[in-house]
Amino acid sequence: MDTLLAPEIREVMDALHYQPEVSVIMPFEPKMSLRAELTHSLKIAADKVERELLEKYPHEMSMLVTQKLRAIIKNLNFNTHKKSIAIYVSPVFEKVLYLDIPVEEKIMVDGAFEIRDLIYSKKQLHKYLVLLLSSRESRMYLGNSETFVKIISNAHESVYACLNEPPERSENFSDMSERKEIVMEKFLHHIDNALDIVLNAYQLPLFVVGTERILGHFKKLTKHTPKVVEYVHGNYEEASLAELKKVLAPHVADWRKVMQKDLLNKLEEAASKKKLATGMKEVWSDAMSHRGRLLLVEKNYMYAAQQSSEDVIYKAIEPYNHFSCIKDAVDDVIEKVLANGGDVEFVDEGLLKDQHHIALIRFY
Repeated sequence: MDTLLAPEIREVMDALHYQPEVSVIMPFEPKMSLRAELTHSLKIAADKVERELLEKYPHEMSMLVTQKLRAIIKNLNFNTHKKSIAIYVSPVFEKVLYLDIPVEEKIMVDGAFEIRDLIYSKKQLHKYLVLLLSSRESRMYLGNSETFVKIISNAHESVYACLNEPPERSENFSDMSERKEIVMEKFLHHIDNALDIVLNAYQLPLFVVGTERILGHFKKLTKHTPKVVEYVHGNYEEASLAELKKVLAPHVADWRKVMQKDLLNKLEEAASKKKLATGMKEVWSDAMSHRGRLLLVEKNYMYAAQQSSEDVIYKAIEPYNHFSCIKDAVDDVIEKVLANGGDVEFVDEGLLKDQHHIALIRFY
């Protein structure tokens, strides 16, 4: 992820709070959409804000904030290459943030702008990888909510390519079934090695599809176990793309479950490579040292802290020293990780219990 212009975000977060406060977070890609379509979407958002304001506030105050919002919309930069915008307006403050993250539309009236709002508004792209294995061939697909696209890799797509390779064993194969097993394992090793390139190019959840027998072989030899979200059993060697998509549909229906399993896999892999910080103190230290690649936080987790130096904090104990107290260190860590090119994901409460509710995967 690109830097999110942290000073501008901090300016909004530290702005003087004076109601009514309005935040509008919306997709905004002028280079990918027609200007008329974007303008129409923004007008609808402004109309919605006006209605909500008039329901809660006097007409004069409501129109003041609405007019400021419409003026901002009128003067938006349609030459930007960003993916979204966040607009903040109050009677005494206004700001536009052009963001590098895809988002879902979110409109808030009387909610102070928080860094978490940007994360909660992030658009979840339903993309995943599918590796189809059979006794004769393999195929790799990139799937999403609309289409399946075949990915060409440098692996043997057919098992027959392995038949004429020099055998690794010197003995004669008197048992043809043993010969088939050796060829099958050699074929699966080729597939697994080729997965390195695909998984580096596409940082996405992986589903592996095949019969129980071939998946059993694959599970024993693969070095990519942490990347696999689920194994789907069945013989789909002759399945069309439409049929294969239908097979995967129930497995990707609960997308939040898929993503959280993928995130936990990433966490486990990072721990095995000693690239994981857990607990607020460790996470804070690594985030302040610009080492944060992916921050995982349980939703609603907050941490009041006292700061002894830039990279050292400890849990605040009441009564707080208001001169050195950080109301919520989690927000500061989120902002720091985003500003340094990392990413942030919220997970369900309790999912990171063993990691003390927060974990950071390091760049190195």
